[in-house]
Amino acid sequence: MTATIGDAFNLVYGADAPVDVQAFDGSRGGSGTGPTIRLLNAEGLNYVLTSPGDLGLARAYLQNDLVIEGLDEGDPYDLLKTFKDLQPKRPGPRDLAVIADLVRQYGVHVPQLPEIETPSPLRRLATGLRHGKRRDAEAIHHHYDVSNSFYELLLGPSMAYTCAVYPTDDATLEEAQTNKFDLVCRKLGLQPGMRLLDVGCGWGGMVRHAVENYGVTALGVTLSAEQADWGRAMIAERGLTGRAEIRHSDYRDVTETGLDAISSIGLTEHIGPENYPAYFRFLGDHLRDRGRLLNHSITRPDNQHAGLPTRGFINRYVFPDGGLTGSGDIVRVMEDTGFEVQHQENLRQHYARTTRAWCKNLSANWDKCVVETSQQTARVWGLYLAGSSLGFEHNEIQLHQVLATKTDAGGGAGYPLRPDFGV
Repeated sequence: MTATIGDAFNLVYGADAPVDVQAFDGSRGGSGTGPTIRLLNAEGLNYVLTSPGDLGLARAYLQNDLVIEGLDEGDPYDLLKTFKDLQPKRPGPRDLAVIADLVRQYGVHVPQLPEIETPSPLRRLATGLRHGKRRDAEAIHHHYDVSNSFYELLLGPSMAYTCAVYPTDDATLEEAQTNKFDLVCRKLGLQPGMRLLDVGCGWGGMVRHAVENYGVTALGVTLSAEQADWGRAMIAERGLTGRAEIRHSDYRDVTETGLDAISSIGLTEHIGPENYPAYFRFLGDHLRDRGRLLNHSITRPDNQHAGLPTRGFINRYVFPDGGLTGSGDIVRVMEDTGFEVQHQENLRQHYARTTRAWCKNLSANWDKCVVETSQQTARVWGLYLAGSSLGFEHNEIQLHQVLATKTDAGGGAGYPLRPDFGV
């Protein structure tokens, strides 16, 4: 008996799975309830067979070889939640025989990759070694130099692409982003006349908030030319020239030293855990004694699985060369490079809310976002943000803020007996 695609789905996920799978061979799988997923052709099947899991499904969807009826493309949260609840079973001999029969019927070949997929880590060597300056610039360009107009639609007026901190259940995204910047300023103990460095500054939200509300002078650095241009224009518009600066630069090219405070909001995700020692040593060398460092980054819920899967969706479509590890690893490296850790907190639940808010913005502005980028790029963002929301909700990823001081040789930390920054 010739195996069908519906047979294969039911063997792996069960005939009672809450989906309706309709395949090009005329077969069906699942219970017929829930979302309807149509696999249109053999090329879509090839994507699934050559890269089982999220990467193969994403490729088929991005290439229009797989269609989900009634999908809100800007906010596929409900669909991804349904798939997350599906638990594939360990394949037995019968399952493998069915899959082998499908391979014989339709063949398996190296698929044509979607245009926006980054190459494999091996092929990326053409742009230099991982986390060298040239390759880091390429990775940042892939993710951030999309279109400032696209990010305005996605992020809202704050133009803050990092975890917000919600002061109340009913706070808006904008209120939560302002609260996040203010919390960082308070943790750093900023006072008028201090000098702040914000590494990986994005569009300059932290720089502007610190200058306008705490009377500091601030330098922000970003590898994204698009971000730097937007940030500089906003600084000029708000009359902050001379007190605030956005520099299109690698943080490793910063020469200013003796700084009072450094904020690193959403940068360590890009530099890789293996580079943490050099990173934190560099920041320590640029900070004065008793100065403070606030590191804000996505983390894993454990310290045993550093990095990102090189063949996974996130690495191929969202964060080339990115890497995560647990907060314990970050604390350990900070301490090993001379910092005294004073405070840390997990903002995981806040990031789940933040990514949901971004998804809703994408959905509300879907047609405009497609015009600013492309259908493929906008779809990637929908999958990425909805998947991230689920990841944070299920404690598969976290967000930690770690506050440390460059304590001097005599033990002076410049830090109060109890934290004075509130909540």
